[in-house]
Amino acid sequence: MKKILITLSVLLIFVFGIALVINNNDGNTTILTSSADTLSNTKIGWGIKRSDNHEQPDVGSKNKEILDRYQGIYLGNKDKKTIYLTFDLGYEAGYTPKILEILKQNDVKATFFITAHYLNTQPDLVKQMIDEGHIIGNHTVNHKSMPSCSFETIKKEVMDLHAAVNNKFGYEMKYIRPPKGEYSERTVAYTNTLGYTTVMWSFAYDDWDESKQGREEYGKKKILDNIHNGEVMLLHATSKDNSNILDDVIKQIKNIGYEFKNIDVFEK
Repeated sequence: MKKILITLSVLLIFVFGIALVINNNDGNTTILTSSADTLSNTKIGWGIKRSDNHEQPDVGSKNKEILDRYQGIYLGNKDKKTIYLTFDLGYEAGYTPKILEILKQNDVKATFFITAHYLNTQPDLVKQMIDEGHIIGNHTVNHKSMPSCSFETIKKEVMDLHAAVNNKFGYEMKYIRPPKGEYSERTVAYTNTLGYTTVMWSFAYDDWDESKQGREEYGKKKILDNIHNGEVMLLHATSKDNSNILDDVIKQIKNIGYEFKNIDVFEK
């Protein structure tokens, strides 16, 4: 039987998945596919079940299974008193300069997930985030639910914003937060092929609702009552309450022995 020598010639990433193209010495070509297109596109809404006594929350078995399979970030080491602070920013409500000043005063680095609207309307604030050592994350161009999008649309939503940030600031984004917290195994796998790590969260509260501001004690209690090891904290920088309570919250969290770190040094 003739021995066939097989050499790997190139790794191509297509719009519809990943293809390994192999050239054989008999002149034939073999294509091996491992395509995100074959995976489930059932929409999943990220959710957590809070625990008492500052224990880590239950993120759900399906959430955990998918995020772990694709090296996503959602909950850190259960034995380390570490907090990873993240913000979602679809638009500017006037509170981000104060939030950035508080972070600077407390020597805390955060991750800001921005949309194209935010980049286009607030380039100076995005530059300030980068200059002050914060991480800029991708929240897509138009904040569409990704399971409802084709691969072509997802690629455009992610990579158009990626290119715009890179062109303006020479900054390469590498973390993505799915808009609305909606994802599928298919979308997480596909955004991985675009060079992105999915970042979810282990704490959030209804701070995004502009009709529910003026509840500073409520917000502070929600945050402090749910502190836990390895927490990925999601706050919205569009919240006036958050801008008013953030300094006190950070100081109290530090005083009880927690350390704020950015997700570049995330520990599972």
